[in-house]
Amino acid sequence: MHIAILTFEGYNELDSLIALGVLNRVQRPGWRVSIASPTPTVRSMNGVVIHSMAGLEDACAADAVIVGSGSRTREVVEDSAIMGVLRTLDPERQLLAAQCSGTLVLAKLGLLGDVPACTDLTTKPWVVAAGVEVLNQPFYARENVATAGGCLASHYLAAWLISRLVGRSEAEDALHYVAPVGEKEEYVARAMRNVAPHLPVDLAVL
Repeated sequence: MHIAILTFEGYNELDSLIALGVLNRVQRPGWRVSIASPTPTVRSMNGVVIHSMAGLEDACAADAVIVGSGSRTREVVEDSAIMGVLRTLDPERQLLAAQCSGTLVLAKLGLLGDVPACTDLTTKPWVVAAGVEVLNQPFYARENVATAGGCLASHYLAAWLISRLVGRSEAEDALHYVAPVGEKEEYVARAMRNVAPHLPVDLAVL
């Protein structure tokens, strides 16, 4: 099971790395979470350089993909080489999720269709201009596509993906692990209140 987190130059550390951390709390044979980038290294909006763990082609073949956000996403969507590879993303065969300005990437690829989306306040006008309805909430999913708005909503995407791929109890366990001490039950309950309504019926209620 491979989950790829698309991470571009100018990436937002909170988006890519929080999702990476939460997703890697799942301990199952074959479970792999990768930072996927078009270049061997990428520098964050705050200067943090990380090494790519997978290429874009590998990401497009993954079971699930998170499109991370960053300060240069509008440059990404204007890059024909990058977007040409990403056009092989397909919600019919994989789960797709986007964080903040990553929603703009899905919009430009035509993968949102009539699905309303979440994004950050800075990116909202660009997503609206791309013809997508933007919701005033942190998380929304329909079928195999999910979006989140706000850096600290990244754990909602992780919880949704874990729920869909291995089960809701595993998602709750992952969130419980990373939640602040003394607030764990409250933290998990709040997260799942946002995520559960957008899960398939068999996962929405335990």
